[in-house]
Amino acid sequence: MKHSRRAFLQAAGAVAAGLAAGSSFAAGDKLKIGIIGSGRIGGTLGAIWAKAGHEVMFSSLDIEQDKALAAKLGGGARAGTTREAVAFGDVLLLAVPYRAFPDLSKELAPAMKGKVVIDASNPIVGRDGEVATAAREKGAGLAAAEFFPGARIVRAFNAIGFARLPEFAGRTGERIGMPMAADDQKAYAVAAGLVREVGLEPVLIGPLAMGKYLIPGTPLAGERSAEEIRKVAATLK
Repeated sequence: MKHSRRAFLQAAGAVAAGLAAGSSFAAGDKLKIGIIGSGRIGGTLGAIWAKAGHEVMFSSLDIEQDKALAAKLGGGARAGTTREAVAFGDVLLLAVPYRAFPDLSKELAPAMKGKVVIDASNPIVGRDGEVATAAREKGAGLAAAEFFPGARIVRAFNAIGFARLPEFAGRTGERIGMPMAADDQKAYAVAAGLVREVGLEPVLIGPLAMGKYLIPGTPLAGERSAEEIRKVAATLK
């Protein structure tokens, strides 16, 4: 790895360790999480975090479905509009088709400034068209940062299928790794805490520019141990 990337990873690791020790987000802390796109990924993760005791607001194009999901989960789960979810959340999960990014940017970008945003969306050309092509050329992650300037974006949950996520929380032994990319070290540490609550081991592969490798079909897609992820990431630029 280049020296600059190594220094970034070391600094981010130190921040994550400090925050995990209790200076900001620690195991047991409860957050308000706004879900933008409560489909397969958003609905699954939102349900896991709600069951862990976080307050979660689901939002999507189908608010009746969101209300039904929130009612089923009970506790701190609720439903609202995307604007309400952004205002509600200390942390936001962005899990929508990439073709929705331009419209969401116009509607939500100002309110997302300063928020920790976990970007689980993937640019799929066959589904999302030109916006996905442009995002892949720029790099997923950097593209999201342009759509939502000022948001503290962390790419995560892009490389593992949603159906497997509920299985991880109760597993024992070595955890599956979750590759992540971020520029903001404290935002990464908050997101890493939530990744651990899903039963996965967070692995920071580098700055947000490395987010181009966190989409299906890239070398980091699929399930690997944390050590395997680090070995693969070390070969990437």
